[in-house]
Amino acid sequence: MIKKNFKILFFVVFYLYFYTTSNAIEPDVFVQSTVNRASLTLSKDISKKEKMLELQELARDTVDINGIGLYTLGKYRKEITEDQKKKYSELFENYFLKSFSSRLSEYSNPKINVVSKDKKNDKYTIVSSILVATKDRPEVKIDWRIYTKNPEKPLIRDLIIEGLSLARTQKEEFASIIKSNENNIEALFQNLEKFINE
Repeated sequence: MIKKNFKILFFVVFYLYFYTTSNAIEPDVFVQSTVNRASLTLSKDISKKEKMLELQELARDTVDINGIGLYTLGKYRKEITEDQKKKYSELFENYFLKSFSSRLSEYSNPKINVVSKDKKNDKYTIVSSILVATKDRPEVKIDWRIYTKNPEKPLIRDLIIEGLSLARTQKEEFASIIKSNENNIEALFQNLEKFINE
């Protein structure tokens, strides 16, 4: 009876281990898959607006928009009310999706190859890739900061293009807008709304 129970326990433990590890997505595979999905959309014979909508769905599925939004708000996220945080979160998501999709939709079919990954800790992995050169543009090095707290659902937290962090650049831009308007967060909201409605 003990042997039988041990065999059952072993089977359950083995099954659970296999199930959890088999559902984990390696960050480099995740990035290459995301890039391939974007390329597929960009190669379609559809309108720019339709491409933007598909790219926005891709972003919602693969990017930690809320995490990036909180980071780019910087110290001001501790100084505003809950209502203002909610408003900012909604505005930032719309701003991010429009900015991301409108810029990317200008590419015909960018080819990006993943070359390596560097696991920093259980929460973050840096995936390095190359935007392949064409006759119109040089090769570009792109590093992806991947949030892996949930290994079954990795998310993009930042892109570092030739050493320049897009999230940090956005954070500095937002801080500049707020600071130049007497630390009034509403000035940032107005800027975001203007971009969204253009």
